[in-house]
Amino acid sequence: QVQLVESGGGLVPAGGSLRLSCATSGLIFSSYGMGWFRQAPGKEREFVAGISGSGDYTSYSDSAKGRFSISRDNAKMTVYLQMNSLKPEDTAVYYCAADYGVRSSYVPVHSGEYDYWGQGTQVTVSS
Repeated sequence: QVQLVESGGGLVPAGGSLRLSCATSGLIFSSYGMGWFRQAPGKEREFVAGISGSGDYTSYSDSAKGRFSISRDNAKMTVYLQMNSLKPEDTAVYYCAADYGVRSSYVPVHSGEYDYWGQGTQVTVSS
């Protein structure tokens, strides 16, 4: 049974930092591209960052570039999202997701590509 469990969310003032973690089980982790998405109240879920199965390739949304960093530890079967210089508009529920991929260099960026999702972790940035 595949499980993705996010942690690390919380309340942080604007300008602060958080590090989200997504621990996985039940899958061959290195065969999966991983991504972080977020959904704010009243808005659609949006892509934040993705990383290839090999960890060598990453992709970011425009809003995340320069502030967020995605990484993975294949030995720990965990993906991370380091978020710096947080803004109130970053407030959302953050979800991690896993996409089984044939190519270890591919970074999935569309939610429809992902096979498994976590339950989400709330990030609230106060102004």
